[in-house]
Amino acid sequence: MPPGDTAPAAKARSPTPAAPAAAPSPAATPAPEPTPAPASKAATPAPPSRHPSVAPEREATPAVETAPSPAPAADQPDGADTVDAEAEGTIDLDTFHQILDLDEDDTHEFSKEMVTAYFTQANTTFGEMEQAYNAKDLTKLSSLGHFLKGSSAALGVARVQASCERIQHYGQLRDEEAGADLTDESALKKIEPLLGRVKKEYIVAETWLKKWYEDNSVPADDGE
Repeated sequence: MPPGDTAPAAKARSPTPAAPAAAPSPAATPAPEPTPAPASKAATPAPPSRHPSVAPEREATPAVETAPSPAPAADQPDGADTVDAEAEGTIDLDTFHQILDLDEDDTHEFSKEMVTAYFTQANTTFGEMEQAYNAKDLTKLSSLGHFLKGSSAALGVARVQASCERIQHYGQLRDEEAGADLTDESALKKIEPLLGRVKKEYIVAETWLKKWYEDNSVPADDGE
């Protein structure tokens, strides 16, 4: 009997080895695999997005350089200053002040009459120059250039004086700057652009002179 009893006892112990089956529970420990938290570290590469932001900043800098350029242009428009700047070479101020010294009072009536007479002379002479040019009358052109040169010099209208002197010499078939003689055809070619140029120079001078008398002349009633 004992051998029969011992057999079942051995069977009763055999189930205990099933306990090792619980060992698979350690396999559950791999569950810590959620450590893919390193993926959160992979997200750290997001900071590189800061570097691209640096690139646009470099592109923006050229725009800053172009912005200041318009600023100087805004400083240029000054009505009176522009006229004065052009008149610096147009009017010989030393000569003009000598004319002003002839005035007896602040009305500047005497010098103003001289300037007004000059305006009339100049406009009449320009018309005669056009007629002489169309007629290819170089002798007349030379004479008119000489006449207006003298009137302009008396008031200090320097640029008109210089252009008229050149017309005078070209009418004499002479280029004094080049030290050469001219043919009729070459003289007329040189005079043609000068006729347009001297008129523009005169307009600048006339504008400056009129403005000067408007700003500096005292009305006759107040001057007495």
